Amino acid sequence: MKLFGTIWFYVLALGVAAYAVFAYGFMPLGSLVHPDMKLNFLAHKAGIYTHVFASLVALSLSPFQFSNRLRSARPRLHRVIGRTYLGIGVALGGLSGLYMAVFAFGGPVAKLGFACLAVCWLLTGLRAFQAIRRGDVQEHRKWVVRNVSLTLAAVTLRIYLPSSMIAGIPFELAYPVIAWLCWVPNLFVAELVFVGMYNHSLKPKPLDGLG
Repeated sequence: MKLFGTIWFYVLALGVAAYAVFAYGFMPLGSLVHPDMKLNFLAHKAGIYTHVFASLVALSLSPFQFSNRLRSARPRLHRVIGRTYLGIGVALGGLSGLYMAVFAFGGPVAKLGFACLAVCWLLTGLRAFQAIRRGDVQEHRKWVVRNVSLTLAAVTLRIYLPSSMIAGIPFELAYPVIAWLCWVPNLFVAELVFVGMYNHSLKPKPLDGLG
């Protein structure tokens, strides 16, 4: 089951990253999005290209953050990947995402949703960095789990958008909801399941016959 989840993690993260390379590297800007969104993209080319590039870095590197084999065999490489993930992917992606949230399609609800996503992405990345700087590996891992769950908003966004279209929900109604739905459940699951697992593993085990 764990192997299955790991494979899907790699497939989804790298698959969406590859889609972004195709959509923003080989197609005219905004050609695969809603016409109103295209106008925003064309008006803020630097912002959207910066956000896409940084998010590509974060998405592409996120699965490797959890590779025990890489962390054990190549600790220096693990650190380089982590610094690149946080320093370029999250920091640059979060700041450009916060900037682009101001111009997001979907009105105040969508703008606030994407702005909150960007802020949470930046803050969880900062906490992960602070934890590892003071040598708190367990706390670092928990914050990385939270942060990567937000990185994967890029994946869930691209699951919900076509799903809403198939369901016949008007884009104007679906998009503001998806601006929240793409990341809030991700963070909830990360907190409930994965961070909870870390906390459980840290609890002292009772001595035989005493617990």
